[in-house]
Amino acid sequence: MGRLHLHLISDSTGETLENIAKAAIAQFDDVEVVRHFWPMVRSESHLDRIMAEVQASPGMILFTLVNGELRVSLERRATALNLPTVAALDAVTDALSRMLGQEAKARPGRQHALDAAYFARVDAIQFTVAHDDGIGWENWEQADIVLAGVSRTSKTPTSIYLANRGFKTANIPIVPESPPPNALFNLRRPMVVGLTTGLDRLVQVRRNRLLSLNQAPETSYVDDERVKAELAYARRMFADNGWPVIDVTRRSIEETAAAVIKLVEDRSAT
Repeated sequence: MGRLHLHLISDSTGETLENIAKAAIAQFDDVEVVRHFWPMVRSESHLDRIMAEVQASPGMILFTLVNGELRVSLERRATALNLPTVAALDAVTDALSRMLGQEAKARPGRQHALDAAYFARVDAIQFTVAHDDGIGWENWEQADIVLAGVSRTSKTPTSIYLANRGFKTANIPIVPESPPPNALFNLRRPMVVGLTTGLDRLVQVRRNRLLSLNQAPETSYVDDERVKAELAYARRMFADNGWPVIDVTRRSIEETAAAVIKLVEDRSAT
């Protein structure tokens, strides 16, 4: 297994940089990456402290700095240590600059400005947290998306991810012994999406959940026949109501959310 120290240096929150690094690292197997995160870097003195740490744990430097003097200083110091630097957004920014015929605004963290989109995302997160696991069904018509599925089909983490993308998302567990409220079947505004998964994976996930809670690992919650019946009940409900279905068996949360967003966008386009 390889080992790499990756230094992420940003003049803002570093969220963009972290996402870029995460996506790039995922392309490689058998590599242990030690990430060193340095957000809000806006002064030479701060850079002094960081470079001391970089020298102690040398590796690649990935950065988003808009201050020209700070960038030059970072690159000069990295060169002296014979370490590679990558300006994560330069290629995209340069291409946009050429296409738009204007210079980019050198403003740290400009993408995190408190604009209408920011407050819409905050509103979506608050709504989603308040409508988790079937709570607040009376307000589901205000949602953009409603996720339905049996227990442990990643409804909550997918909902939170979608909320961070600005979608008000509610979710409801499908339990044969406790049918969902009629409101679920009469929604007009939200996109209702069914989440399902493979039997073996679901049983394993549930077993792990029970073990993490120090509960008995052998209950009806993980009985193969019982779980198979739950999945069949949910799939029948999805089909009867014409809801699109996403199989999350081999999908990450991000991939599931992307598929949901595509469904929403396709419906909006029609």
